[in-house]
Amino acid sequence: MHSSEGMANQRQNDRIRKWTPVFLVLASVLLLLSMQLLLGKDPFKPSTYNSYTRQAMQWRKGEIALDENVVHLELAVYRGRYYVSFPPVPTVPVYLLTFIFGENVPDALLNMLYGVASCLLIFVILKRRTRAPALSAVWAFLICFASSMLPILTDGAVWYQAQMLAFLLTVGAMERMQKGAVTTALILFALSVGCRPFNVLLGPLLVLYGVREHMQGSSIREITRLLLPGVLFGMSIAAAYMWYNYIRFDDVLEFGHNYLPEFNRDGHTQFAVWHIVEHIPIFVFGLPFQTVDGALVFKKFGFSFLLASPVFICYLLWTARDVIRWRFTWPVAVTFSIFILHVLLLLSHRTGGGFQYGARYFVDCIPYVIFYLVLRKGDEGSPAHLGLTRVPWAEYSLLVFGLVHNIVGTYFINI
Repeated sequence: MHSSEGMANQRQNDRIRKWTPVFLVLASVLLLLSMQLLLGKDPFKPSTYNSYTRQAMQWRKGEIALDENVVHLELAVYRGRYYVSFPPVPTVPVYLLTFIFGENVPDALLNMLYGVASCLLIFVILKRRTRAPALSAVWAFLICFASSMLPILTDGAVWYQAQMLAFLLTVGAMERMQKGAVTTALILFALSVGCRPFNVLLGPLLVLYGVREHMQGSSIREITRLLLPGVLFGMSIAAAYMWYNYIRFDDVLEFGHNYLPEFNRDGHTQFAVWHIVEHIPIFVFGLPFQTVDGALVFKKFGFSFLLASPVFICYLLWTARDVIRWRFTWPVAVTFSIFILHVLLLLSHRTGGGFQYGARYFVDCIPYVIFYLVLRKGDEGSPAHLGLTRVPWAEYSLLVFGLVHNIVGTYFINI
């Protein structure tokens, strides 16, 4: 009798494991479509800020420069010609879609698909680590959508596409590295840098993860043999970026931002140390609302990235716990150090992200949290060796707060 009950429970658990990713995708799609409905948007309608579609249509004509200036877009002006001032990789999937949709690529829908795919990949990464499908699905959902990622998934504007494709390629690289597909992982990583250049900081962590996961005990020669094909492919992709930059701006490292009109005016330096000083009160300590005519209203130009994406508060608390318990291992220390460097570089940018609810630039730093979860040393006796196997009510409270306020705030700044 007990044996039959055990078999029944096993079958039920197997069904849960089988259907968990399906439920996760459905929950993600339902949330994002609900946000579209709430905001009165049409995910099939092209964004006004459709720089990548315009660039793709020029590629189809064998051109790189746009035919004319488009005032509301961030176009670089060089030698009297107008160029899309963003790294080129996000144009590639849009280019393919233009053969179906022409100039009317549904970039908002595309961006939503990037978000759903990212969530699913994070689930896969955590499930392999925890062997707890339901728990991994909950955490994947909250890591993605209880953050500044949710507001940028409601629109297909050029800035948001670049961030979300970079994020998707980054977690894709992590998933492939976890699986042992080292070359594919490094190619995906190189492509992510072609969306968000600061993603280059994640490269050492990806290699570290691959070495720890699949190459421990191997000789330097063997590690080099495994890494070399991916490194060479990555360098080839980097060379393509440099060539593309050179034929546009006569500079292999320039992708256009320094030729934006706003950065050609006095006092509008793109990156500077003094921007960090200016931005710390906003993007570290700033509240999500302000007083206007005696009433509290949600901010439209950014606030504390810790409040915007509470997973970073969890990360800081986990790190403090590891220090107190003497479990701050060198891989975790390296991850945290590069995370702080990345944060400082984002704070050094003049705008810090511009118009949106939250602090969208810092979505780029969420992969550090995932790296922490897969690299840290877990509690003794934990079968998954991961701190997520116990019910972390404090973390859940923070993340549910993040989900709710991102939904509410995104609505109120768009009405």
